[in-house]
Amino acid sequence: MREIVLDTETTGLDPLRGDRLVEIGCVEMFNRMPTGQTYHVYINPERDMPAEAFAVHGLSAEFLSTKPVFHEVADAFLEFIGDAPLVIHNASFDISFINAELDRIKRAAIPREQLVDTLLLARRKHPGVSNRLDDLCSRYAIDNSRRTKHGALLDAELLAEVYVDLVGARQSQLLLASEAEEIRINAAGDTPRRQRPTPLAPRISDAEREAHRAFIATLGDKAIWNEFLPAPVTVNPAG
Repeated sequence: MREIVLDTETTGLDPLRGDRLVEIGCVEMFNRMPTGQTYHVYINPERDMPAEAFAVHGLSAEFLSTKPVFHEVADAFLEFIGDAPLVIHNASFDISFINAELDRIKRAAIPREQLVDTLLLARRKHPGVSNRLDDLCSRYAIDNSRRTKHGALLDAELLAEVYVDLVGARQSQLLLASEAEEIRINAAGDTPRRQRPTPLAPRISDAEREAHRAFIATLGDKAIWNEFLPAPVTVNPAG
């Protein structure tokens, strides 16, 4: 199953009061594993950058003034996410900004049914404690030392790792990896083969086996089949 882990940065907290998107970062996952495919873009918000927002992500109005506006990147963004579930931490925040930008250019909103909110997942799994992204990284021993400021792509990459732990997929991956390694070690060649816990019962009857031995005896002492006959049992006379 294809999923997109997504994060955004903005000029503030409320798109209804004129705050705008300034950055989108996406990480593609398939069967809960990052594929290496990402989408990242800075966006010109066509407005000033409040000091509070700049302190969070460090993106200045001057830096963003040379970046594309949202309608210039909308098609590429929508093509990348497609109809895949969007994994977002505090999804209502990010999607309100994305849908506000889509509404400005008369494009259809992303439906709520497409969202997977990792904040809600974390609150169910870890009730009564803080479940910010930094807290979850610490809880799951995920290195977030690069996160000196918020950044959409970096935060999406960290969230992808957190998400795997939140849904218990990492344990499944470790079990599968362990099983694959055991099969590889036990296999005779390079191709992994699953070992049967109980060998299949032989399908050759004793009568058929004796008939085969009698036939081999007619071929002479130099017949290659003699190499596969069991060694004769010797009886110790003193026994």
